[in-house]
Amino acid sequence: MQSKLDAQLNNNKTTRARSEALLVGRMYDDRGNRMSPSHTRKRGIKHRYYLSSALMRGEAERAGSISRVPAVEIEAVVIRSVREALKLADPVDDLTLVHTYIGRIEIQPEQLLIELAPTKKSNGRKKETANVLHVPWQKTPSRRRREFLLPKGVQPDHARANRSETRALLVESIARGRRWLDELIADPTSDAKSIAAHEGCSLRKVNMTISLAFLAPDLVKAAIEGRLPRGMGVARLCDMPAEWSRQRKALGLSPL
Repeated sequence: MQSKLDAQLNNNKTTRARSEALLVGRMYDDRGNRMSPSHTRKRGIKHRYYLSSALMRGEAERAGSISRVPAVEIEAVVIRSVREALKLADPVDDLTLVHTYIGRIEIQPEQLLIELAPTKKSNGRKKETANVLHVPWQKTPSRRRREFLLPKGVQPDHARANRSETRALLVESIARGRRWLDELIADPTSDAKSIAAHEGCSLRKVNMTISLAFLAPDLVKAAIEGRLPRGMGVARLCDMPAEWSRQRKALGLSPL
């Protein structure tokens, strides 16, 4: 009996770990090593990564050019890129999107290669496709000074990066806001109240989160790369003006 309980406990732990890692089983470095979910804890905060299996085997010399990537960042880039490429008519949650449409992801120094999975025709047969997305991407150097987006009058030497948990929450919220906006556009019967109901959150949170879907591309890119200074998190970037130039003005940033 105890062995069965232990086995069930281990299975539950594995299931939870896989549910957190959206891209598990699909990520590879550029030497063909599978990249597996991993995490660390700092001051009680869990930080997720995808780690080359070569490193996990203690064979660092066999690892690819990029052997470790932050999970939240890479998941956000992949999900956004695939959604923009496919332009799906019906709303699809992130997990279903990955399982249905993504075959393989290769991490390269300056891009992600995302192989889209074959789709089914109306007769039920899979349509073979060699559709590969080439998504520009670079890992943010961890030890080099980042070029922050700074409000006027703030000196670079005085800039401090957002905490990692703040950055992760912002990137996740932007991705969630875009997903909810897609749902509103695709389903005429859907509204903010229905989203709040099935997500188990307040109407105010839904509206605030959806507003993040309208952030200027340069702000989103800076959020993903960790180049927003401390103080520019979810609360600061919600309910910004729709015009990108006015967003920069509201944040005290120089016009592009």
